[in-house]
Amino acid sequence: MVNSMTGFAAHEGSDPIFSWSWEMRSVNGRGLDIRLRVPDRMVKLEPKLREQIVGVVGRGNVSLSLRLSARTVGTELQINQDALTGALAAISHVTSAAGAQGVALTPSTPAEILALRGVFEAEPVETVAPDDAALLADFALLLAEFLAMRAREGQSLDAILQEQLTQMAQITNAAAARADLRQDAVAETLRQNIQKVLSATDGVDEGRLTQELALLAIKADITEEIDRLRAHVAAARDLLAMAGPVGRKLDFLMQEFNREANTLCSKSNDIELTQLGLDLKVLIDQMREQVQNVE
Repeated sequence: MVNSMTGFAAHEGSDPIFSWSWEMRSVNGRGLDIRLRVPDRMVKLEPKLREQIVGVVGRGNVSLSLRLSARTVGTELQINQDALTGALAAISHVTSAAGAQGVALTPSTPAEILALRGVFEAEPVETVAPDDAALLADFALLLAEFLAMRAREGQSLDAILQEQLTQMAQITNAAAARADLRQDAVAETLRQNIQKVLSATDGVDEGRLTQELALLAIKADITEEIDRLRAHVAAARDLLAMAGPVGRKLDFLMQEFNREANTLCSKSNDIELTQLGLDLKVLIDQMREQVQNVE
């Protein structure tokens, strides 16, 4: 089945600590170019993601991004030792100064000391990174959705190309029929040219004349071009039925189609046949535009 190089997919996932979002897209390209954007803490995941993409994508410029956010899960209470030491020293100093002045102070309770700013703090507990297995399992869903879109786009491309190949075959058949009809006219033209040459020249080299006539006949014959066009149509249909990337082969085939159409036009020497050749060239350009998106 033909796949398109155009695709897009987005997916979101989470675990008890983290939430994340994936986005994957691709456009046409000469080869396979993968660009990954993941958080710094997840760089070790890149080779695994790249390996999975390479295993199922043949061509295209592919970009994949992962956005990660963590939620705070609980808190951990900790004593700031420096702040506690400073608080105790301050309390001791105040108590001593008050005693020297004959002022009796009520001793501070542990709860009061811990309530002082900075002595007893709540630190958030946060995991460094989510589990690779969870992210890879979620990525598999994203990749499946991405491939499904490329396949759907590929079905549309296949339908368009099949219709264009049908038109190609019809124009080729029409050119073959027109070539058969003009055979008598071509033969008559050759006879007239021979009479002109014979009447204008006293001594004609019959061998040379025969060679020139043979060359003219060959130049006017488009049988080979018709046969090759039909063969190319069959080859294109075979490629569309194949599994795996076929875009490059189809692109090369478009060049061969264009070569035969140009030769047909140069040999036609007939208005209707020339028009059919030009119709072929227009159709080939339209096909080439579609082929550029085939994987």
